[in-house]
Amino acid sequence: MSFIHIAQARTLINRGGVIAYPTEAVWGLGCDPFNQQAVERILALKKRPWQKGLLLVSGDIEVFRPLLSLIPENRQKEILQSWPGPNTWVLPDPGVYPDWVRGTHRSIAVRVTNHPLVSELTRQLGYPVISTSANPAGMFPAKTLFKSRCYFGDKVDYYLPGMLGGLNQPTTIRDALTGRVLRG
Repeated sequence: MSFIHIAQARTLINRGGVIAYPTEAVWGLGCDPFNQQAVERILALKKRPWQKGLLLVSGDIEVFRPLLSLIPENRQKEILQSWPGPNTWVLPDPGVYPDWVRGTHRSIAVRVTNHPLVSELTRQLGYPVISTSANPAGMFPAKTLFKSRCYFGDKVDYYLPGMLGGLNQPTTIRDALTGRVLRG
């Protein structure tokens, strides 16, 4: 793991930049979820309507603790046992995250990753980052740094070099209150 690359990505995110980075299965685009301009840049790059909402990822369970407190204890246990790992949960959000991240939903999709680069980056930042696949709407998600660059070129501020996490498809997304699979 290159701490120099992680430090550069962290600096750019803190300055409002957009990065591309490897996740568990595909390349992702990320930024500070509280920086509206950065989030709007990602939405424009993807040609994705803000209403759909975006996913957040972190290497630290504690950043999502305020959202978990709204879940019944038996459901919390299942969620916590699945993390860190390739499991994304849609949790109720009472307004912790801004509308430009949640979209028109009262919930937000979150994942505690075990991908070493993303885990270290978010630990150093102290907050989660946006994690949306690195591809324009309707195109296949990028599986390589090269494909990410083909899609976005210099419109992305930094490409964090690294390997994918070994999954063949994007992470499973489940509803935290019911356990229902929303994306399998």
